Amino acid sequence: MCRSIKTLRPPVLLEEATEEDIRAAALQYVRKVSGFRAPAAHNREVFEQAVEEMAAATRRLLDGLEVRGSGGRAGQAARTADAKRGARGARQPAQGPAPQPDAA
Repeated sequence: MCRSIKTLRPPVLLEEATEEDIRAAALQYVRKVSGFRAPAAHNREVFEQAVEEMAAATRRLLDGLEVRGSGGRAGQAARTADAKRGARGARQPAQGPAPQPDAA
């Protein structure tokens, strides 16, 4: 829905989401849904209330998620980082044909 909102759970986010991360995602969501980047003074209170409620709902969601098949967040983050490094290393430029020995 909104490209500015990033995924806040591992393995996408290697560290635990901070309150700042959660609030930024909530703000982006409320901006998108309301159509306002910054609300007018008469809408500011309801806008801020919506941001706080979305942040609280996001925290409950993240706290309740269980990521299976991992050795905890740290283990999963390490495996993800290793996989990314391995994928980058596997991308070797294509090489031309092997040189042929001289037939003298």
